[in-house]
Amino acid sequence: MIKRSTFAGIALCVLVSAGRLAPASGGQTSAPPVSSAQARAVFHAEVTKIPKDIAKRMRGVSWHKGCPVPMKRLRLVRLNYWGFDREVHGGKLVVNKRQAHNMVEVFGKLFKKRFPIRRMKLVDAYGADDNRSMNHNNTSAFNCRNVAGTDHWSEHAYGRAIDINPVQNPYVRSDGSASPEKGARYVDRSQDARGMIHDGGGVVRAFDKIGWSWGGNFSSAQDYQHFSATGH
Repeated sequence: MIKRSTFAGIALCVLVSAGRLAPASGGQTSAPPVSSAQARAVFHAEVTKIPKDIAKRMRGVSWHKGCPVPMKRLRLVRLNYWGFDREVHGGKLVVNKRQAHNMVEVFGKLFKKRFPIRRMKLVDAYGADDNRSMNHNNTSAFNCRNVAGTDHWSEHAYGRAIDINPVQNPYVRSDGSASPEKGARYVDRSQDARGMIHDGGGVVRAFDKIGWSWGGNFSSAQDYQHFSATGH
């Protein structure tokens, strides 16, 4: 069950019971037994304006003058998620304010399905270095940066894209090489390892429900970690 509460249009809190559900990857791997403590776990999420301490941390790092989206149009989403250790952890995402509640909806579904996420830190923890964040298998959203190798803004710079478990879901170039390099073992998408995202699986369906597209369907190179509101 989902309960929603809105405070002056700023904060949204959600509770979702974990329950006994199959993994969200879309494969056939059976879920392990759920302990009584896990069964009682609930999804919590809160959407707020960017707090002053986090805004200070972001300035000159993931956000700077000239970014296509002003700080006032971003929102901080605090939520909990299932880790690879089968325990519940707390994470943070910064996204465009128009997409904040969509992220709550998606991650509420992933929590209910017990889809594992390695870690979820703001990209500022890595100096807004996308490669460092990916190498640490970090799930992140907003980062005011260009598309790699170009001079035009990434969808991450608008706060309307997210990368999930980059190691298990690497960017695969046309020559078959992977980014991050640690993701090379996951280039073969016939595997059903924990944390992988598959076409038709629960993660793709959750994002499809809010109108976001998956980079795993890109034609020239596949970006399995990537989802965006615009399809780019």
